[in-house]
Amino acid sequence: MGFDRLIEGIVRMQNPTVVGLDPRLEYVPEYIVEKKIYKHGKTLKAASKAILEFNKGIIDEIHDICPAVKPQAAYYEMYGVEGMKAFYKTVRYAQKKGMFVITDGKRNDIGATMTAYAAAHLGYTDVCGEEIAAFGSDALTVNGYLGTDGISPLIEQCRANDKGIFVLVKTSNKSSGELQDLTLESGKTVYAAMGDMCESWGEQLQGKYGYSGVGAVVGATYPEQLAQMREALPHTFFLVPGYGAQGGGAEGVSKAFDKNGLGAIVNSSRAVMCAYKKEECDERDYAKAARREVIRMKEDIISYLPKIAIE
Repeated sequence: MGFDRLIEGIVRMQNPTVVGLDPRLEYVPEYIVEKKIYKHGKTLKAASKAILEFNKGIIDEIHDICPAVKPQAAYYEMYGVEGMKAFYKTVRYAQKKGMFVITDGKRNDIGATMTAYAAAHLGYTDVCGEEIAAFGSDALTVNGYLGTDGISPLIEQCRANDKGIFVLVKTSNKSSGELQDLTLESGKTVYAAMGDMCESWGEQLQGKYGYSGVGAVVGATYPEQLAQMREALPHTFFLVPGYGAQGGGAEGVSKAFDKNGLGAIVNSSRAVMCAYKKEECDERDYAKAARREVIRMKEDIISYLPKIAIE
């Protein structure tokens, strides 16, 4: 249920990482951009087609060594309708290559609106009796701070369609503590209370490997909280942003994992997409540079973990 397929991919590849596909046009090699502009002009269509080709190149190189990708919806929405086409095609292409796709959308609403978000990203849209998957990702990041009203529609779609959600708990940004670290009357911090809610919501989506279909976003930049949350939330799978570019290191990240090397997946975006720039290699080698960075990241993280295994 939910993250069982992701866990199986992590174990098979011995790689608990996910590549964030958050492309800006300046990340895309010039030869790709110039080719699309020559054909479509300086348009959103040209930009979006360049991004899609860029994404496909990376997916082609990493799908056999990395279990998942995480496209951030905002980086496609900024290119309008054409950008959303690129988003849709990126999701489908990665899934055809066997990858688990997490849409990073941080959706947050209640009632009919959240039901619509849930259908769009995790379920099906009814068109005169025909059920059609609009985007069809495997998981979605969500903001749970509207409470259970905002989560229940997602739970229904996850249960019906074998999908998962990652709820924002302790995020990696510098100002997260302004709200998330506040202490409630119960004596718990806001983020700890949100973590407890993830455990509770997850009781409706129990998986076969001990983790539910309700995960939590817990940033790599706060290793102490990672360790605290891992102990407090034994059935909640973590999505861990902030590794690398935001300052989170592999030793700190290791606190997100259980004794079997499971329980979390660590994200890296810009470091992978722009690896060719860091290496200063030929831009036509961008995808192979991305592969090299994925391997480096994997080896860095698993050096602090036991052999990843399902009990």
